[in-house]
Amino acid sequence: MRSVLRKKNRLMNDINVVPYIDVMLVLLVIFMVAAPMMNPGQVDLPQVGQSSVPSPAPLEVIIKKDNSLALRDHARGDEETRVSREDLISILKSRQETHADQAVVISADKSVRYEEVINVMDVLQQQHIKKVGLLTQAIKK
Repeated sequence: MRSVLRKKNRLMNDINVVPYIDVMLVLLVIFMVAAPMMNPGQVDLPQVGQSSVPSPAPLEVIIKKDNSLALRDHARGDEETRVSREDLISILKSRQETHADQAVVISADKSVRYEEVINVMDVLQQQHIKKVGLLTQAIKK
């Protein structure tokens, strides 16, 4: 009789997974029945028209070590021409008349003072140039 009592008082170490399986099967049936009844949402994406005129190549304003300015027009070749601030303003005005969204990039020698770069950016802002960038060189490893 003692051996029978010991087996009844022993703790159960096993997990009964049958109820969990029953619940999962019921949930699976519910989702299988409900899924065909749901209407998938439709997203109306905005459309963008293609521009017939490609954007012009950017103008590159080069600030040299001696703080002189040069201009390189990538649309007309890679020749750089030395310009003064007044010439730069007149060239930018004429380019804006033909291309209102003309992009300009500034490339400066690394020994040029930061103030000179800011002065050129100020000239570009006064001419209402909206697309201004700084040209950098990647570090070679």
